[in-house]
Amino acid sequence: MPRVAEDRPENPPELLVRLEHAAARFAAAADALTDRQARETSGLPGWTRGHVITHVARSADVYRWLLRLATTGVEPGPRADGTALARALREGAGRDATELAADLRRSLDGMLEAAAAVPADRWATLVSALAGWRHPAWFTLQRARRELETHHVDLAVGYGSADWPEAYVAWALDATLPALAARGFPLARVSAVDLGRTWRLASDGPSASGSGHALLAWLAGRADGTGLVEEHLLPSPPPWPQPPVPGWD
Repeated sequence: MPRVAEDRPENPPELLVRLEHAAARFAAAADALTDRQARETSGLPGWTRGHVITHVARSADVYRWLLRLATTGVEPGPRADGTALARALREGAGRDATELAADLRRSLDGMLEAAAAVPADRWATLVSALAGWRHPAWFTLQRARRELETHHVDLAVGYGSADWPEAYVAWALDATLPALAARGFPLARVSAVDLGRTWRLASDGPSASGSGHALLAWLAGRADGTGLVEEHLLPSPPPWPQPPVPGWD
C-alpha cells in the first residue's frame, strides 16, 4: 500500500475546481477543430494538433490511474509504461477530429471522476510518477493542470501564455524556479512585475524580469524570452517540467 506524506499544504477541493476549469477550456478547444485543423502542425515540432490531444488524453488516463491507486491502495490494473504511451500516441494522432475530441472528453471525465472520489484522508498518499519520483496524490491535480495549460498553448488555436490564469502562473513559477536552482541552472534573480514577486536563486549570474506568464512561457520552452528585461545573456532553460524540489521521499 502507498505510504502517506507528512505534509499536505495544498487544498485539494480548490485544486480540483481549477483543474475542472482547465479541462473544460482544453476540451472546448478540441471540440472546435475540423479534421483538417486536427492534422495541422501544432506548436510542438513534429506534432500535429492530433498528437497534442492524444497525448493529453493518455496523460489523463495516467493521472486517473494514480488517483485510483491513492483511493484504494491497490493498483487499478496494469500501468502503461513509456513504450505503451508512445505507441498510443503514434496510433491515435491521425484520428478524425470528432474521435479525438470524444476520446479526450472520456479521459478527462474519468480523471475528474477519480479525483472527486478521493477521500479527504487519502490526498496525502504518496504515488510515483512514471519517471520514478514520488509525490502526494494532491500533487497529481497540479501535474494535470500544468499538462492542460501548457498543451492548450501548444494546440496553437489562439490560447496563449497570456491567457494562463494568474493563480496557475504564480504556482508554476513557485514550483519551477526552486527546481531549476537546485539543479544549478545559472540564473540569479527572476522578477514577475505583474505579480509583485521576486525569486532570488543565486548570489550572482543573469537576471530576468517581465510578466509572470512571459517568464513562465520562456522557462517552459514555449517562448524564446523576447520581451523580457535581462541583465546579461539569459541561459537556455532545460527540459521542462523538472521534478519538484524538495520533493517527497
